[in-house]
Amino acid sequence: MARSTRDSTTSEQRLDIMKSFYTVMFLLSLASAAFAREESILARVTSYWAGEGPKYASTGRRLCAGHCAVDPKRIPYGSKVVFPDRACTAVDTGPAVVSRKAARLCGRTASQLKAIVVDRFFETKREAMAWTNTHPHFMTVQIVRPGSHSEPPEP
Repeated sequence: MARSTRDSTTSEQRLDIMKSFYTVMFLLSLASAAFAREESILARVTSYWAGEGPKYASTGRRLCAGHCAVDPKRIPYGSKVVFPDRACTAVDTGPAVVSRKAARLCGRTASQLKAIVVDRFFETKREAMAWTNTHPHFMTVQIVRPGSHSEPPEP
């Protein structure tokens, strides 16, 4: 009789272990969904400025320093694009950004040729040219999608 009690205890322990295992797996899947909102990606970074085009982004927002243009199919509007010196908000797009023209024209490696294009907005041409001349054409940027728990700080 002691043996059947031992078997039943072992079965209960196995059931408890399985429940714990499935609970942990479920929680990990939730955590991975939260972290999936962030990614690092290679980008060809270009710049544009206030006198070069319209004053308003394709989303209707007035353009200002800290905004950038992206392909909204790859980076949703409202996402933060984190550069080495600051985080910019994705509010605009354009045909050259979507077609990745700048990456296809100056990329040398396979990864550069496949890179996305992020067009960073500046208030003046002088600011845009100064930033462009002091930073590499291709860089890894972090994308923080809207609703992510780890919004980057604004400098």
